Amino acid sequence: MATKLPASGEQIEHANQFPWKAKMAGDRFQNLCTDFVPGWREVLRWKLGFGPSENIPKSVPDPFRLQPSPLNLDVIYAPNPTKIVATWLGHSTFLLQIGGRAYLTDPIFSNYCSPIPVPNFRRSVLNDVSVENLPTIDAVLLSHNHFDHLDRPSLRAVGHRSKIFCPSGLRECLRRWGFTTVTELSWGDCVNDGEVRITAVPTQHGSARTPFDRNRTLWCGWLIEYRDMKALFLGDTGYAPFFREFADYFGPIDLAMIPIGAYRPAWFMRPLHLSPEEAVLVHRELRARRSIAMHWGTFRLSDEPLDEPPRLLRESLALHNIPEVEFQISQLNATIDV
Repeated sequence: MATKLPASGEQIEHANQFPWKAKMAGDRFQNLCTDFVPGWREVLRWKLGFGPSENIPKSVPDPFRLQPSPLNLDVIYAPNPTKIVATWLGHSTFLLQIGGRAYLTDPIFSNYCSPIPVPNFRRSVLNDVSVENLPTIDAVLLSHNHFDHLDRPSLRAVGHRSKIFCPSGLRECLRRWGFTTVTELSWGDCVNDGEVRITAVPTQHGSARTPFDRNRTLWCGWLIEYRDMKALFLGDTGYAPFFREFADYFGPIDLAMIPIGAYRPAWFMRPLHLSPEEAVLVHRELRARRSIAMHWGTFRLSDEPLDEPPRLLRESLALHNIPEVEFQISQLNATIDV
């Protein structure tokens, strides 16, 4: 392992033999398993209906309705130190507690996942939970810079002195915003946060906040380890063959946080977002003891009905004889421990 000390003061270990290294073309990052990079032309083609036709089923009656539940304050303020404790706060935001540390993943508490209040990007189910309701946050884990994952007002609420771990290229933006303790990692880089080990892992996605900065910063997932416990946060991702190799390289995962939404139209979304059926495949390939669904039901980002992802997930779990408790569809603010 090679090491270096970045400006934030966190010592980064570089795994020289890590199988999946980030690659670039010029000054832009690339995915390992697809060359598809949707730009504004593809967005317009999608929104104007010029893409390939696709049969999108209408919403059907379903017994599951996403709604906020009360926070389990007894659990999150005194988490079991022998377990991984995860509380889903909507979209890709978790309060993840492990090894005596508390992390927020991709925090977004805003009512819009856009720089201006665009009605289409309004939160579909309001949630009155905020940072003030949570235990002290030790660090924030950011997966990439899309507005539904990197929300400036939510980070400001966590605090400008908060420790932030982010993928390569994002530190400059965060420091412009006033955050001073920022460590950026590339795929395979590791840091020790107390007794917790954090590793940036590859995902298949992209990055952009303007029409001019597409893929100039990296995207990633996070492996969080404490002793023999492993949690994996996959951020935002499409399916990639390297997922089937993760369990052999890292070992089986105790808790996987897997996205299941924003997959229609498939010609545009599939390379970069998992469908519920693909999420079940990833769950199986990770040999995850438990998984929890995320990136669904909170914001309307794509063409599928908001209630379709959990329904298709349940159907896929039944097809593969996987108990629903093994891949959980959670209500907002619900807590599970593993």
